[in-house]
Amino acid sequence: MAVPVALTIAGSDSSGGAGIQADLKTFAALGVYGASAITALTAQNTTGVAAIHNVPADFIAAQIDAVFADLDVGAVKVGMLGNAAAAGAVAAGLDRHRPRHVVLDPVLVASTGADLLRADAMDGLRSLMSRADVVTPNLFEAATLLDAPLARDEDAMRAQAQKLLAFGAGAVLIKGGHGGGPDSVDLLVEADGCARFTAPRIATKNTHGTGCTLAAAVAAGLAKGLSLNAAVREAKAYVSAAIAAADRVKIGGGNGPVHHFHKWW
Repeated sequence: MAVPVALTIAGSDSSGGAGIQADLKTFAALGVYGASAITALTAQNTTGVAAIHNVPADFIAAQIDAVFADLDVGAVKVGMLGNAAAAGAVAAGLDRHRPRHVVLDPVLVASTGADLLRADAMDGLRSLMSRADVVTPNLFEAATLLDAPLARDEDAMRAQAQKLLAFGAGAVLIKGGHGGGPDSVDLLVEADGCARFTAPRIATKNTHGTGCTLAAAVAAGLAKGLSLNAAVREAKAYVSAAIAAADRVKIGGGNGPVHHFHKWW
């Protein structure tokens, strides 16, 4: 049986709620085989990030090359990069292997507030956008990438997404999870239009890893052959259900993870 394969290139979360661990759980939950290339190791839990160890660029490249040499990768999800050297290694790896689909989650800070990208790596992150089918910033990330104020409504979200398209991405999925109102609204903006995805906003502190999980779910959908619109729709539904079920599991004393396996546990 041919199994769809997705590769996550991201940082490791020692508490298992975000990063590589969240991505692999998401791939598995959505019926996709997950491979990984680790860009950074973090010592963290639900209350904060204690330390970060960046993986050398040549070893990041070796991991990427090893996966592509043997596995039929249907989609790549890029998450935490850490520094400029990692961004360069990932860009070069994508150029060497030309994966069918790339989802870029521009990770800047952890949900607990710790910086996960050095300031000198911002240009490298922006350059990766031209290699992505879709970039998935939250409101803070979009504003930071553009050096602009935080978007306060859907018109501003759409305008910022359109500006981000100028960096070369095929589409921008700007996420409204950190906004206000009764619904969480995400906008998928492409050169020829905008699609709107909504879900009821859920009151819970257990949202650790939501950004990683959504981007990984989109990559999983693309690996399975879904259109981008269908992959985003499936991803939004999956993440919303995982957030709704998050309070069923008690993990840690801070902002706990979403429930990746809510359909089975």
